[in-house]
Amino acid sequence: MAISDWPSEERPREKLLQRGAHALSDAELLAIFLRTGTRGKTAVDLARDLLDQSGGLRALLGMEFQEFCAINGMGQAKYVQLQAVIEMASRHLQESLVRTDAFTQPEEARRYVQQRLRDYPQEVFACLFLDTRHRLITFEEIFQGTIDGASVHPRVVVRRAMQHNAAALILAHNHPSGVAEPSQADQHITDRLKAALELVDVRVLDHIIVGDEVVSMAERGLV
Repeated sequence: MAISDWPSEERPREKLLQRGAHALSDAELLAIFLRTGTRGKTAVDLARDLLDQSGGLRALLGMEFQEFCAINGMGQAKYVQLQAVIEMASRHLQESLVRTDAFTQPEEARRYVQQRLRDYPQEVFACLFLDTRHRLITFEEIFQGTIDGASVHPRVVVRRAMQHNAAALILAHNHPSGVAEPSQADQHITDRLKAALELVDVRVLDHIIVGDEVVSMAERGLV
């Protein structure tokens, strides 16, 4: 049965208009992006197949070009469209942080950091540099490492903070293993960075670790 033959409240587009995007499943959202199905399959059927084959929405969105295009029904045009959607979402989150009068909602930072760092196959260390009112100046990926670690040099972080004239910052890095629990090495570098930045009157507000979940070291009392 074609989607056009479904009850209106079950069609993804109509459902989105009536109830909002949050009411749709991953497959329904993906079906809207795909627009059409293939022979014998609706767009929703195709979307479900894609999610099953890839291992879920996150895995699908993180696929490399060749891997994505190898999936039946996909191709260069769909890959380009998908990358554009991902980048628009990233820029929307960044703009919402920049427009914030004061950084009073850390959850926005966690969502943004998660979206930026979660799909890297190697460890990446980044900073959110903030002004005196804790508004975002910029987000910068500073160090890249291997699958299980990245070398972080405090003097480089201090130099970047001074160049951005930051009054405070939030540290962030990912754990490609998916386990977001802070390690002893994470605690050690956090303490070193705090001590180094205090010398130039820059506060460390948090250290966010991204894995399958997102952990705030500040909320754990570790910053």
